[in-house]
Amino acid sequence: MSGKEASYRPIADYGIIGNMRTIALVGIDGAIDWMCYPYFDSPSLFAGILDGENGGSFEIYPVESPNATKKQHYWPETNVLVTRFLCEHGVVEVTDFMPVSRRFDERTPAALEAGAEPNRLLRSIRGVRGSLRIRVSCRPAFDFARVGHTLEINGASARFTPESNENDLYAIELHAGVALESDARGAAVAEFDLHEDETVTFVLGRPGEIEELRADGDSSGDSARKFEALFSETVSYWRSWLAQCRYQGRWREMVHRSALVLKLLTFAPTGAIVAAPTAALPEAIGGERNWDYRYTWIRDAAFTVYGLMRIGFSREATRFMRWIEDRTNEPNEDGSLQIMYALDGRHKLTEETLDHLDGYRGSRPVRVGNAAYDQLQLDIYGELLDSVYLYNKHGEPISYDFWVRLRSLVNYVCDH
Repeated sequence: MSGKEASYRPIADYGIIGNMRTIALVGIDGAIDWMCYPYFDSPSLFAGILDGENGGSFEIYPVESPNATKKQHYWPETNVLVTRFLCEHGVVEVTDFMPVSRRFDERTPAALEAGAEPNRLLRSIRGVRGSLRIRVSCRPAFDFARVGHTLEINGASARFTPESNENDLYAIELHAGVALESDARGAAVAEFDLHEDETVTFVLGRPGEIEELRADGDSSGDSARKFEALFSETVSYWRSWLAQCRYQGRWREMVHRSALVLKLLTFAPTGAIVAAPTAALPEAIGGERNWDYRYTWIRDAAFTVYGLMRIGFSREATRFMRWIEDRTNEPNEDGSLQIMYALDGRHKLTEETLDHLDGYRGSRPVRVGNAAYDQLQLDIYGELLDSVYLYNKHGEPISYDFWVRLRSLVNYVCDH
């Protein structure tokens, strides 16, 4: 694997960033090895965590990084991630985030769905000390590496266009602060020297959503100022959101970090809460229990709502309750609920295996979709009613129509 360790990194060596629509996993080596786009349950754009050779990755790292000391931390009270490389000849740090602003929570689901809030990934690398040679390689692998792409380079911009659009795949553009070239594998690459106090930025997103941050030929520094403004807005958003937390106990910092992660797992367009942002990671290395968790389990989400409400985050509980109420409007023919649904409420989550991917550390098969959606698990009604009870008590009273539907679910449980 070019520029990367020969083996797969432990899961603990990944930080996450996101914008309540999707999440990216950023390795401690500076590589984004997992990102579905534009949503959690969309096909993957980068899936190097499931196949280091063919899955696709977005790497930024010093050329001498194999011998560097690497550390990751979050910008305090935010989901902005910093990866630091301490090398013999210098120190650099990569900052990763997906922009959100205080306006974000005020957007209606329809506006978010329509793209009123751009869906972008921003990365920057800054020279902290000394001078280092930096390597950048952005190689998407559309649709879990099942679809090839064409690459057009125009100075410091690159456009990746999927060769098929069967799964609503989107062309993606990368705008960089340095000139880009293409390599034989369809990656946009660059090498450059980074000196102390210098910063180079990279923006990835749909064409038309990132033009304002185009950095090539920008002598005025306007794009750098816009990048910095988005960074400041994002930091402000996360700190403002976290300020609602009422927890003041002994483990405050850990509770805050957990809350920030749970917020990342909420899907803004619908209020659903995703169980995990990943698919096909194994329960045991080399095993076959490699499930896709990019959906909403009623049980898991009920526990999440309970946790968020306990520490003061009622908005998330309100959005989830509305999502749950919509699901009670569309029960199965026998009056039951499914144990899980897609984030947009879809019922059918057809499972398939991706035999062309190696799997994390050789754990196969690689599965996407989840056949468990039609399993019978009666405990979900208890967790659901518990979360509704807590929401009704500490949040807002539920509607009469919602109560009638819950009553019919209780009758279903009694009958079965």
